This record gives sequence, C-alpha cells and structure tokens, in this order.
Amino acid sequence: MAKQESFSSERSDRRYISATMGAPLLERQYEADLARRWLTKRDERALHELIEAHGRLVVRIAAGFRSSGLPLADLIQEGNIGLMEAAERFDPERQVRFSTYASWWIVASIQNYILRNSSIVRAATTPKQRRLFFNLRRLKAKMSSSYDGVLTTDERAAIADKLDVLPKDVEKMESHLARPDQSLNATVGLDEGAELQELMPDDGPTPEQLASQDSAQRTQRNWIAEALDRLTPRERQIIVSRFLEDKKITLAEIGDKFGVSKERIRQIEARALEKMRSTLNNIDARSMDVLDA
Repeated sequence: MAKQESFSSERSDRRYISATMGAPLLERQYEADLARRWLTKRDERALHELIEAHGRLVVRIAAGFRSSGLPLADLIQEGNIGLMEAAERFDPERQVRFSTYASWWIVASIQNYILRNSSIVRAATTPKQRRLFFNLRRLKAKMSSSYDGVLTTDERAAIADKLDVLPKDVEKMESHLARPDQSLNATVGLDEGAELQELMPDDGPTPEQLASQDSAQRTQRNWIAEALDRLTPRERQIIVSRFLEDKKITLAEIGDKFGVSKERIRQIEARALEKMRSTLNNIDARSMDVLDA
C-alpha cells in the first residue's frame, strides 16, 4: 500500500513539473502589466498567470536543494510560497525582471524550510552559520582528500577562511551533518528489548537525594521559624525585610520606615541575628551553616 502511494505521489509530481515546464514565458512588458494589475487592482487572474509562468523557476531552484534529503515536492511547495511572497512585494516600476527578484524569495523560503526540517536541533541560527550549512557539503566533496570523507585540519581551515567562519564552526557543522537525528525510543541490542533512552545516564539527583534534600529544607524552615518566634515584632520585621523577602531593602529604607537612623537599624539587626544564632545553636549545631549562608 505504501509503495502504491509513493508511486502515485511520484507520478503526480512528474505531472506537475511537466505542466510548469510547459507554461509559456512572459514578455517583459506583459509581465510588468500583470504585476501592476495585481498590485493596484488585486486582480487574481493576473496573479495566477504570473505565478504559473514562473513555476519552472521554482522547480529549477528546488532541484538544486535535492541533496538536503527532503522530498522534492515539499521543496517545490515551499518555493511556491516564496514565489507568492515575491509577487506580493514586487514593484514593476523598478525595471527589474520578476524572475530576478523572485529568485531570492524562492531560495530563502526553501532554505528556511530545510533548516526547520533537516533536524530537530537548530544548527544554523546566524547568517554565517546558514552559509556554512548550505555550502559545507559541496566544499567538502570538492576538497576532502581522505577516503572516508572526513576533513583534515588544513581543509577545515581552508573552508573556514572561504566562508568567513571559525575552523571550530566547520568541525561542529561537519559533525552535525554527519549524524542524523536518532529517536530516543529506538531499540538497541540484538533482541531489541531495550530503548536507547534506557541506556542513557541520568546526571540528576536520585529519588533518595531529592527526598533527603526536601526533608532537610523542611527542617531548616522549621528551625528558622522557631528562631524568628523568639524575636520582638520589630526585630522580626527587620530580619524578614533584610534576608527573607524576594525584594530586599536597605538599612536606610528600614530606618525611614521606623523613624530611626540606619545605624540604629544595624544595631537592632545585629542583636536579632545573635538571638537567632543562640536559638538555632540550642536546636542543633548544624543550623549555624544555614544562618551563615
């Protein structure tokens, strides 16, 4: 069934390509007239004629990206989106042929599609990285002298110089292109009884460690709450404002609030901290580390 659908899809693709290649070419003046009719009158018939006449341009450009490994039909579809964007933005008064202007939009649309779908890991997020992504395979095939196709240090340096990137960027992109995405649910082993994700180490804390940390945090919170209860209302408010709230305030701000100097607030704070140290020391000597932190 899958083979039949694939054959049907290929046949449909061939029919579409054949139809685009058979579309008549447009004279320069008539092409500009179609663009004006769409731009000023939103004449959809003019738009369709302009698009259909340049379908062969999309096919030719898309065919140049077949090495990406993505279906040609999808590349053509994305190229047509770029072609329509070009028709929307084209200014016939600039005396430029529509094909010249549209080529850039077609290439950009196809390249964006390839970047989005070639890997779940975005490897080209800057203009230089994009240039490296789309040119590395071609330059590698031309320059690589090793039997396995791996670039030497000098070859990476030469490509880096040609594309205005760093040699380490070339090495990283080469590694990215050489290793396709692999599902973590892929089975491994002769009996295929285990998935790849089951064999990957987990560097995070174990359940026992998480439970221990949670217990220690609850104990520390209880200790601090008990120490705060031994303070006067003013001492407690100063300690909470200075150390326990997300938005901490200065001694001067607290002094203005209580109508005293910041030096007086510093003295009250020091006395309150000493009370808490004494209380926590009576609870457990280890709580000293909590207060100092």
